Amino acid sequence: MNDSQHLSSQFDEDLSRLRTHVLQMGGLVETQVSGAIDAYTTGEVASVKSIVETDRKVNELEKAIDDDCAHIIAKRQPAASDLRLVLGISKIVTDLERAGDEAKKIAKGVRRIYEAGHMPSQYGVGIRHLAEAALAMVRQALDAFARMDGERALAVIRADNDVDVEFKSIIRQLITHMMEDPRTITTSIEIISIARAIERIGDHAKNISEQVIFVVEGRDIRHNKEAIK
Repeated sequence: MNDSQHLSSQFDEDLSRLRTHVLQMGGLVETQVSGAIDAYTTGEVASVKSIVETDRKVNELEKAIDDDCAHIIAKRQPAASDLRLVLGISKIVTDLERAGDEAKKIAKGVRRIYEAGHMPSQYGVGIRHLAEAALAMVRQALDAFARMDGERALAVIRADNDVDVEFKSIIRQLITHMMEDPRTITTSIEIISIARAIERIGDHAKNISEQVIFVVEGRDIRHNKEAIK
């Protein structure tokens, strides 16, 4: 193997390792979101500590991946599709980290509700369904990244509209609760914050999918509704 082939092989290994670390980080975020949803349903608030601990690992991975991206750009000077991959990853990990932060917010909100002696299930809103839809978006966005599948990424982006519609419906229901019974205001506001965090997780999944399309196709479809029809 000559020097050029050796350098090319090392570069491929660097990129492969980078992609693996992104998927590892994504798996941790999935665990956080899933744990927060389960805590909302079951009241097992002991899991909140685990979710917060996982958030620290997510933050550490974000910093490590950012460092790797900077190192690759400085040392390898990638061009074309390889450069798009590194730039896309640098943005994807930001959205993953923020999705993890939202999962932590959900978990802490759930703990406050249950510690106050309330049962969120009594409010009759579809938080679980909303959360499962957002979590599915995260999983599919990561799958699109793993496969470098632009069509799969587009499907995630389109799914975000359904999450937004369901979120607005939940807000309307909770406002009705508060108007009819002021005693529900404190818990309703907590549930609204949880729903908002879930909706933002969906937004981050959409952003990740937009970066997948940028990497695969070289198209920047952010803020372009026509591109996702």
